[in-house]
Amino acid sequence: MGVNVAIVGATGLVGRTFIKVLEERNFPVDNLYLFASKRTAGQKLTFKGNEYTVEELTEKSFDRDIKIALFSAGATVSKMYAPIAAEKGVTVVDNSSAWRMDDNVPLVVPEVNPQDIKWNKGIIANPNCSTIQMVVPLKPLHDRYKIRRIVVSTYQAVSGAGKKGVDDLERTLNGEKNQCFPYPIANNCIPHIDVFLPDGYTKEELKMINETKKIMGDNSIKVSPTTVRVPVKNSHSESINIEFEKPYQMEDLKNILKNAPGVVLMDDPENNIYPVATIATGHDEVFVGRLRRDETVYSGLNMWIVADNIRKGAASNAVQIAELLIK
Repeated sequence: MGVNVAIVGATGLVGRTFIKVLEERNFPVDNLYLFASKRTAGQKLTFKGNEYTVEELTEKSFDRDIKIALFSAGATVSKMYAPIAAEKGVTVVDNSSAWRMDDNVPLVVPEVNPQDIKWNKGIIANPNCSTIQMVVPLKPLHDRYKIRRIVVSTYQAVSGAGKKGVDDLERTLNGEKNQCFPYPIANNCIPHIDVFLPDGYTKEELKMINETKKIMGDNSIKVSPTTVRVPVKNSHSESINIEFEKPYQMEDLKNILKNAPGVVLMDDPENNIYPVATIATGHDEVFVGRLRRDETVYSGLNMWIVADNIRKGAASNAVQIAELLIK
């Protein structure tokens, strides 16, 4: 038995990846409804060999039998339309920042806190891409050794800003003027993602702080992030320094990661085996490497993680949530 599925923001980078991932994972779709803004309504998209026409999103779009709606159309659209869908019996999995820190909305990474899906009231939030890939390998380590503090520096691909980000990389590589980022992204690393806040952190950095605590279910974890946009088309990389409360043995720690759901351990530096963006792109796992002890603190660890930000950081995580909903 299949279910009726809607995609809101179907013509965007994540929306198109929703369709691709649903097909790849053989999600049981009976009827598929595609919605977008008036500007892109009318476009044709293909799912499992069948062509679908994108409809304009309106307040009446959910006046039909839809079980699950995957949203990726920005916070403003989600704030307006997700409650309408939920009121009509649709379960919304929302990729925007609109509901992530709402106490009444679960914020879910299926490998980390699948149990939180049970208390949804019609809306489930998909976390920020940089947070998702960080917590997947950190949760099993936290369960074993308890994480006291995380210092993370991100190296985030331009696809995290959508098609306009990818276009800006191509544009500035060709010597043309930047239109998306505050500086030309070609040949630059820009330590500025989302808006700056009064304390000097960016909104992207604040997301990593707050979302990590909510997903991990532990407000005591201290998170110190610096988020950076880099001239890479796809897949985010992160350098992470962790301070544990308990001592660890490296082999035991590696075994935990080897057996962790959604994690691929690539840690053989002598043979140049470690994760890079081109390896992660197109996959749903989080790739982990460069594991080494930090001798400057009691029980410290340095690690390097890479994941496809459009897939695991957005579309695939949402589809995994949808899979849990229909189990």
